[in-house]
Amino acid sequence: MREDTGNLGDIFSLNCKDDSSAVIDVRINENPRTITFFELNNSINALARGLLREGFSVGDRVAILSLNRVEFLEVLFGAMRVGCVPVMVNAKLPADQVQFILKDAGAKITFCEKEFVSLCGHQTRCVVFGADDINGYNEFIDFGELEIFVPGPNDVAEQPYTSGSTGRPKGVLLHHFGQRWLVEQLVSSRDMSAKDCSIISAPLYHKNALLAVKSALACGGRIVLLSRFDVKDYVESIEKHRLTILTGVPTMYALLLQQEELLKKTDLSSVRVLSMGSAPASEVLLDNLQEVFPQARINLNYGITEGGPILLSWKHEKGLKKPRASIGYPFSEVEIKLANGPNVDEGILFTRNPGVMLGYHNLPKETENVLKKGWLNTGDILRRDKDGWYFFVGRSDDMFVTGGENVYPGYVETLLERHPDVMQAVVVPAPNALKAHVPHAFIVARLGCSIGEEDIKQHALTNGPAFAHPRKVHFLAELPLAGTNKVDRNALKILAKQAAEIDGTV
Repeated sequence: MREDTGNLGDIFSLNCKDDSSAVIDVRINENPRTITFFELNNSINALARGLLREGFSVGDRVAILSLNRVEFLEVLFGAMRVGCVPVMVNAKLPADQVQFILKDAGAKITFCEKEFVSLCGHQTRCVVFGADDINGYNEFIDFGELEIFVPGPNDVAEQPYTSGSTGRPKGVLLHHFGQRWLVEQLVSSRDMSAKDCSIISAPLYHKNALLAVKSALACGGRIVLLSRFDVKDYVESIEKHRLTILTGVPTMYALLLQQEELLKKTDLSSVRVLSMGSAPASEVLLDNLQEVFPQARINLNYGITEGGPILLSWKHEKGLKKPRASIGYPFSEVEIKLANGPNVDEGILFTRNPGVMLGYHNLPKETENVLKKGWLNTGDILRRDKDGWYFFVGRSDDMFVTGGENVYPGYVETLLERHPDVMQAVVVPAPNALKAHVPHAFIVARLGCSIGEEDIKQHALTNGPAFAHPRKVHFLAELPLAGTNKVDRNALKILAKQAAEIDGTV
């Protein structure tokens, strides 16, 4: 057994000589590939040695532009093992945004799939996964022993990109120490073990998938890696691979529930946990999931990339049972303040903890705006109950004013989804000449149900404040998704604005 270096790329060092399964890569569904911990470790070292052979050094940026596949993980962990900083790029972005990120990060090399080479321009060298030529991944790697870089407390481990209210992608500097601390917290608070098998279908450039991978491998568990989310492949994997932990965002789970016939004939008994994050989940969705997975525990997560990203545990320090709708209780080293709210137990979340980012890459003023004396302004509004459990209220950026009243979309969406004929609801602001903005609702009805606009409006008026009821209701077969499989609210805002212009209410 080798000594743990404290390097995030070495997070599963205790398992590296194990011949048990680490990753089941289902990129090609008909021919899934199983990789052991021993094989994964050797492949990661081979990528790291390839970087050293090419002259890369500590702090150099290494970009990854790919759908989910095991080579993504090899580059991610391999770059960190030699002190380089992986930059995970959203493969669904247009070429100009991809090239902006590569230039902003100063990436010297991009590891990508062949179909994405055209997005990169000519500013970085592209190494193509699966290729054998001079620019091929198979020629780049170099198998052999590796001396792993030992990081200091402020050495950057990885640089994910996030978009703020301006829409400009910002590189988030996360350090080895903070990310190692967080993984340890997650494994402990979620009782994860080598017996667990998790599924990863959210894109690996996103915080949810990255943390799920790190924590699963750190405890010696297996991960089933889908190249992208396909609901039928996801459901079939449960029985095929005896999954114990399901991961995803609410939209993915809502799509899963629509597969009623497939779920009925699938053995779901192995699932012990449904882990859900990145967006609020309605009580209706949770009820429906609990009915399908009666023996499983449903746990909501809260995280913000700049914050570590996870701040909250599924466990209470006093052993109190977690309310199902709660996003958790703070880890022992997490400090929290709620500010600018109606009382001390509700407001914008400020946090200080070991995982908070060092700052934004090359953006000192924007860093200063959100990070002061170690305290991060998350921009998220949370509520705390008498036992110290936290609940997500909404994004301060999502809240809008109609006729002088604050409207929180998440609240209205939950209200609408309580209607028995509504599968999903999303509420966005539409411009209005009299009230500045008014709510528009986008509804996905349950299969076989007939429901109209007036039904939705009356349900909202009967069960909630009049100012929050949707002034217009749009029915969709499915909601548009962004690259992270979350609902694309910006696309819906455009549709709402267009509808308001047609109606002449702007």
